[in-house]
Amino acid sequence: MKKVVKNAAEAIADIKDGAVVMFGGFGLCGIPENCINALVTNNIKGLTCISNNAGVDEFGLGLLLRKHQMKKMIASYVGENKEFERQLLSGELEVELMPQGTLAERIRAGGFGIPAFFVPAGYGTEVQGNKEVREFNGKMHVLEMGLTADFAIVKAWKGDTHGNLIYRNTANNFNQPMATAGKITIAEVEELVPFGQLDPNQIHTPGIFVQRIFQGVNYEKRIEFVTERV
Repeated sequence: MKKVVKNAAEAIADIKDGAVVMFGGFGLCGIPENCINALVTNNIKGLTCISNNAGVDEFGLGLLLRKHQMKKMIASYVGENKEFERQLLSGELEVELMPQGTLAERIRAGGFGIPAFFVPAGYGTEVQGNKEVREFNGKMHVLEMGLTADFAIVKAWKGDTHGNLIYRNTANNFNQPMATAGKITIAEVEELVPFGQLDPNQIHTPGIFVQRIFQGVNYEKRIEFVTERV
């Protein structure tokens, strides 16, 4: 199976309006910049986006928000995006927020074929809502469902032509579990090498999970907050 595609435009060409899409990364670190920009260019609308956070106003998923391409956001942290706040408060955007660990575990569960699990986080709060609760070892737990997506879009440091991926440092967060939870997983990488050049002991995502891969370009790698020592 040929997995290498030319660029982001080719990789996301079959993502249609209304798709459910996971976006890897943590903050602005390790996000699939090229694919996000391609979705903006193609003006794909009605997206349900699953990501740890919602980017910032002028970068990352904030670009999709700005063009009203999102129908729903499933996330754990959204505090850096004023447009997100505006759309939430005005009722323009559906939002499902949850503890960060719960989000990570829901994605991992979905990727491993686990339909649901019980977790104590969120019990007695708005997160609980109408979900089933049960007591285990004297502590109340909330039933959470595993998460999957039509597409999982991840960003890796290195990848090979068979789709094996290596993430670097903080960029490993959410990229690795999301790569297992998409019906189709798209990987953009900073460096694409021939099969056999990656050390098998260093591979985080085996290529069996990846359907498309390409070498990205022009990464900005922005920082949310620049802190300087005076």
